[in-house]
Amino acid sequence: MIRPRDEVALMEGYHSPQVSVDVRLNTNESPTAPPAAWQAAFEKAVQIVDWNRYPDRAATDLRAAIARLHDVDPAQVFVANGSNEVLQTLLLTYGGAGRTAAMWEPTYALHGHISRLTGTRVVQGERASDLSTDLDEVRRVFAESSPSVAFLCSPNNPTGMVDDEATVRTVLDLAVAAGALLVVDEAYAQFAPWSALGLVADGVPLVVTRTFSKTWSMAAARLGYLIGPAEIVAELEKVVLPYHLDTAKQIAGTLALDYVDEMDERVAHLVEERGRLVARLADLPLQVWPSAANFVLFRPSPDAAVPAGDDLWQALLDRSILVRNFSAMPRLEGCLRVTIGTPEENDTFLDALTEILT
Repeated sequence: MIRPRDEVALMEGYHSPQVSVDVRLNTNESPTAPPAAWQAAFEKAVQIVDWNRYPDRAATDLRAAIARLHDVDPAQVFVANGSNEVLQTLLLTYGGAGRTAAMWEPTYALHGHISRLTGTRVVQGERASDLSTDLDEVRRVFAESSPSVAFLCSPNNPTGMVDDEATVRTVLDLAVAAGALLVVDEAYAQFAPWSALGLVADGVPLVVTRTFSKTWSMAAARLGYLIGPAEIVAELEKVVLPYHLDTAKQIAGTLALDYVDEMDERVAHLVEERGRLVARLADLPLQVWPSAANFVLFRPSPDAAVPAGDDLWQALLDRSILVRNFSAMPRLEGCLRVTIGTPEENDTFLDALTEILT
C-alpha cells in the first residue's frame, strides 16, 4: 500500500465534532441567515450563468467590490475558497521546505496545521500568563528562528483577545527587520474595536486575512480574502490553482457587499448578546476571558468542585448543546468555547450551564 509523506502520515488532521443537537454553538458561525433580499438577488443572478464556461479567473467584480469596501485598489485583494485557502496559498508562496512559520500559542490551530502541510517548519512561542501576546517572547522567537512568515490572530481564536495597534506595529517592525511576512488573521475583525487594515501598504510585508463565514452569514459559501501589497497579491496569483473560485461563489460574495448595513446591524446585535452572556457567566464559578469576537472562552474556577473540560462538555451535550472543547490544548486545560447564538440558544445554554455548575 502506498504511503503518504511521513509528515502527513503522523498528522491527526483538523476536526470539529459535527453531531445532531438542538443547540449548536461550536463553530463560530452566524446564528442567522443572510438577508432575504440577498438570497433573492443571488437566485436571480445564477439563472443567467453560462455554466458551460469557466469562471472569471481574476474574480474581477468580487475583488472590485471588496476593494471598495476597504478603500483599497483591487490589485491589493486576493480571494479564495475560505480564509483557510488564503492561508494555504500564502504558505505555498512564502513558506515551504527550508522556511519557518512562527506563531504564539494558544492560537488558531490551522496556522500550524497548514504550515506543516506545506512543508514549512513550525516554531511556536508562548503567550503571556493571561494569554495575551508577550512581546518579549515574540522578540525571542524572531531572534532565534528567523521566520519567513509570522502569524498574529486578532481577535485570537480561541481566546477572543485583541492585539492593540502598538503590539501589531511592534511585531511588524520585527518582521521587517527579519525579512519576514506578517499575517494578521482577522476572521472576527468586525466584532473588534480596531483593525490592522490601516497598516497595509505597498512595500510593507503585512497582509490581513478576512472571511465571509462569520459576520456575512455565509459559512456555506466558503469564501475568504486578504488585503495586502499588490506585489504580494501578484505572487499569490501565480501559485493558486487556475479557476479556483467558481462563478456562483463570486456572485454570492459580490452581492453580499450590497448589504453592509444589515451586516453591521447583525454584528451589533451579536455584540450585545455577547455582553449579556458574559454577564451571566460572571455569576457562575468560572474563569472567563475577555472577548472581542463572536465567542467566549471559559473554564470552571480551579477551586470549584464542578465538572470541567471533557466532563462539562459531555454534560452540555447530554442536554443537546454542542460547544467546542479545548481542554486538551496546552495551557487551556478545562476550557470550553461557546459561540454567541440567538437569544433563545444563549438562554438554553446558560440555563443548562447554571444547572450543571450550581
